[in-house]
Amino acid sequence: MIATICRKAHFNAAHRLHNPNWSEERNLAVFGKCNSPSFHGHNFELEVRIRGKVDPDTGFVMDLADLGTLIKDEIEERFDHKNLNVDCPEFRELLPTTEYFVKVIYDILKPKLLEGHLLHIVLHETQKNSAEYGDW
Repeated sequence: MIATICRKAHFNAAHRLHNPNWSEERNLAVFGKCNSPSFHGHNFELEVRIRGKVDPDTGFVMDLADLGTLIKDEIEERFDHKNLNVDCPEFRELLPTTEYFVKVIYDILKPKLLEGHLLHIVLHETQKNSAEYGDW
């Protein structure tokens, strides 16, 4: 049997969308208020979905408590109350857009999963805006 499990998490982080190869005018035109030199923050909502075979002995694809600990240790501790541009090496050469951020999270979590587990991440930047990345 194949099933999908989902664990949600929440964290807060600040960022600035700014392409250093562009003029200040172009950055402002493209990124608007997200280009503020003072940065701005979001209350991110994260959904981590894992699809795989259900273990007949446990009835689990993966223990949800273990998934919660993995998300807390690898994602929340790393990004919560951080300035993505300044505090996080993942974004030293990468714009901290939601599209890139969801891929960064995927790349952190995927190697921690069992072989055969598929991973799909949804990252909500606001109630209206989100990005998805994953194996399906």
